[in-house]
Amino acid sequence: MTPADAHDFFAASAGIAGALIGLLFVALSVAPERVLGPEASEVHGVRAVATLTAFTNALTVSLFALIPGFDVGAPATAVAAVGLLFIVRALVGITPARRANRVHLREFSFLIGLVVVFVIQLIAAIELDQRETNTGALHTICVLVVVCFLIGIERAWELVGGPRFGIARTILSGALHQHESDQPSNASAASGGDVHEDSPPA
Repeated sequence: MTPADAHDFFAASAGIAGALIGLLFVALSVAPERVLGPEASEVHGVRAVATLTAFTNALTVSLFALIPGFDVGAPATAVAAVGLLFIVRALVGITPARRANRVHLREFSFLIGLVVVFVIQLIAAIELDQRETNTGALHTICVLVVVCFLIGIERAWELVGGPRFGIARTILSGALHQHESDQPSNASAASGGDVHEDSPPA
């Protein structure tokens, strides 16, 4: 993959990122008290900023990649470093709330995904900045742009109050439902067999 090959991808991702950021602002304006109100939880505030950070990261990388003759490595490095600084700032900002037992660190586990994305992006961006023909690093950055979309959409869904879904939880609940539905049929078959054996011959 070359920067020219990725042009269409970055053009599409820039449009998607812009649309998602606009929808995020609309969602926040519909229920601002959930994030910006006096009773808003620190978790929602950090989740909103994390969502905006993920979308902004994808938008910034995509827009700079569309500039003719511009190396995407430098802006990708910058936004990755800013993203890591945001996470550090978020953890420092919630320290008073954590000491007051208003929040728990496990409520901010969603930041782990962003940490992984920004660290990998920082490494790939530095490699691409050192050698513009590093197709592996460019491919990694493209994949991370998609990952930022997925992380941002999931955080936005939780931000507006949507239920949390997990693959493991979905599979487990489906297996339990199937097990419960099989039990009555097995019990009926067993009771039917007993009645047939105990019934006197005609």
